[in-house]
Amino acid sequence: MRPFLYVLIAAALAATAPVVSAQTAPGAYEAALASPIRTTEDRARDAARHAADTLAFSEVKPGQKIGDMIIGGGYFTRLFSAAVGPEGHVTAWQPAEFIGFQASYGEALAAAAALDNADAVSSPIGAPEWPEGLDLIFTAQNYHDLHLKPFAADTAAKVNAAAFKALKPGGLYVIIDHDAAAGAGRDAPDSLHRIEADQVRREVEAAGFVLDGSSDLLARADDPRTANVFDPSIRGKTSQFMLRFRKPA
Repeated sequence: MRPFLYVLIAAALAATAPVVSAQTAPGAYEAALASPIRTTEDRARDAARHAADTLAFSEVKPGQKIGDMIIGGGYFTRLFSAAVGPEGHVTAWQPAEFIGFQASYGEALAAAAALDNADAVSSPIGAPEWPEGLDLIFTAQNYHDLHLKPFAADTAAKVNAAAFKALKPGGLYVIIDHDAAAGAGRDAPDSLHRIEADQVRREVEAAGFVLDGSSDLLARADDPRTANVFDPSIRGKTSQFMLRFRKPA
C-alpha cells in the first residue's frame, strides 16, 4: 500500500489535471510502432513501456517538431521519428557528460543523426541546445539525472528554462521518471536514481509551465520506491510517474 503522503500527492495531481487512461491505446500509432526504422529490441520493449499510450499522453502527431531530452539508447528518438513522419522533425539531445561517461551514448546519438527527419545535438547538461518553436520536449527516466551530485545545483532550473524557451506557446513538456517514496528528499536522485513527482512539479512550474495532465499508466503498486533502480530486485520493474506540462499560450 502506498504511504499516506504519497496518496495525498497523487490525489492533488489528479484533482488538478486530466488523466490519460491506460486502456486507450490508439490505433493511430500502429504504423509508427511497426516502422522499419525501429529495432527488434525496440519492439520487444513496447508492451512494458506502453509505447502507444505514451505517444497519446504526449499528444504526438504527424508533422510535429519534438525535442527528445537525454535520449539514452534512442528508443524514443526512433519512435518519435516514425510517429511525426517526413513532415516532422526530432532533435535528439544527449548531454556531453553522458557521452564522456559511456561510449554507447555517443553511438546512440550517431544513430539518431542518421535518421532522415532527425538531428543530433550534444552540449553540456546545463545548456541544452534546442531549436525554438518545438511542439513537445519529452524525457523518460532521466529528469532525476539533472540532480546528480557531479552537476551544478541549478542544472534542473537551467534545463527547465531552456525547455520553456524552446517550446512554442501551448507546447508540451512531458516528464516520465522513476518514482521515489514521499519524503525521500533531494538525495534520492543521486542515491536511488529516483525523484518525487511533487518535486518535479514544483521545479517545472517554477519555470513558468502549468500542469496539464498526469497518468498512473506506469505505476507499480509492488514497488516500495525505496530501492535503487539498478538493484536486481527492482530493475525494470519500477513504478514511474507521468507528468505533462504546458507552456501557456
